[in-house]
This record gives sequence, C-alpha cells and structure tokens, in this order.
Amino acid sequence: MNDGLATAPTPSRRRLVWIVVPVALVLAALVALLASSEPATNRVAKSPLIGNAAPSIEGVDREGNKFSLADHRGQWVLVNYFATWCAECVIEHPELVIFDETHEASGDAVVVSLAFDDRSAAVDDFFARNGGDWPVLIDDTGPIAIDYGVSGVPESYLIAPNGRVVRKVIGGVTADFIDQEIARLEAAATGSEDASDE
Repeated sequence: MNDGLATAPTPSRRRLVWIVVPVALVLAALVALLASSEPATNRVAKSPLIGNAAPSIEGVDREGNKFSLADHRGQWVLVNYFATWCAECVIEHPELVIFDETHEASGDAVVVSLAFDDRSAAVDDFFARNGGDWPVLIDDTGPIAIDYGVSGVPESYLIAPNGRVVRKVIGGVTADFIDQEIARLEAAATGSEDASDE
C-alpha cells in the first residue's frame, strides 16, 4: 500500500550507484586523455642513427631505374617506409605527394619510398590511383629496413644534405611538419635556433 511517501532506495540501487558513478568517471577521464593525446602523425622518435651517416640505400625503383641515396647528397631526403595495406600509409600518402611536388622545382628535397612486405602489382596500382612520382623500391628492402631499425609502417627518416640522419618519425607525416623541421634544422645550422633533440 502506498501512503504517498517516497520510498527509500533499496540496497541494490545504492550498490548500482556506487558502481556506475566510478565507471562513468573513469570513462570520462579516458575520453579526455584520448582527446588531448598526441596525434598519430609527426611523432618524432629516438634512434641511434640520429646524427650519424645514413645507411646506404641502393636498389632499382618500380620503373626500373637505379636508385642510390649517395646520388642525393646536397638535398634533403625523406626516406619513407610504407605498405599499400597500411591504413595510416594511405592517409599519409597525399602529404608525401604535396611535399614532393612542393620541392620538385627547387630540387632541394626528394622522397624515396621503400615498400614493406608488398607486391609490385599492388604498389603500381596504389601509385596509379593515389599519385606520386618519386622513386619507390619494392624488392629486397628488408635488409635496408633492418639497417634503419624500422619497427613498423609508416615510418620515415629525414636525411640532411650532408648525408646524416636528423629525424625519425613514426606514424604518418605531414608536408607542413617536414617543411617546418627542415626550416628549423637549417636555422640551427646557421646558429640562429636551437634544434637539439628533445
């Protein structure tokens, strides 16, 4: 019989409140953490190669032309490890196209891509659909990846005109980020800015 008075919460309802509130707080904290975390692009990483001469890259590109990293001394070189089956690589690719096209006329920077565990036909189809006109090495890239310490794709290394590795970036890169890094490193070389690794 209900005499119009509110009934007190039952013990099971109180227990439910004590469970739901902490779970909601944990979820809210997780959402806040993910929203403020570093993006999946442009993550500079440590590498024992930084400051050292870049390991040799020699091979035949997908169009049958010989490629040698040594031939690009005097230019910035972005060495990009990718795979056509890698979702982040697909997202990154238009940024590489922009970077390559931006520097094509001046010739101050080039891109070379090395396919990771991929087939020639898949790489050719990928570039036909997505653009990009830079050397792409497909065969026998495993030993080169080992020399660079590649742990996954996409992964990029920025090599200075003097042939030394200056940056390792895990995850996708953006054209703006690479251009900013080049500008920062060039400024540091002239002594006007500190570009030491953090």
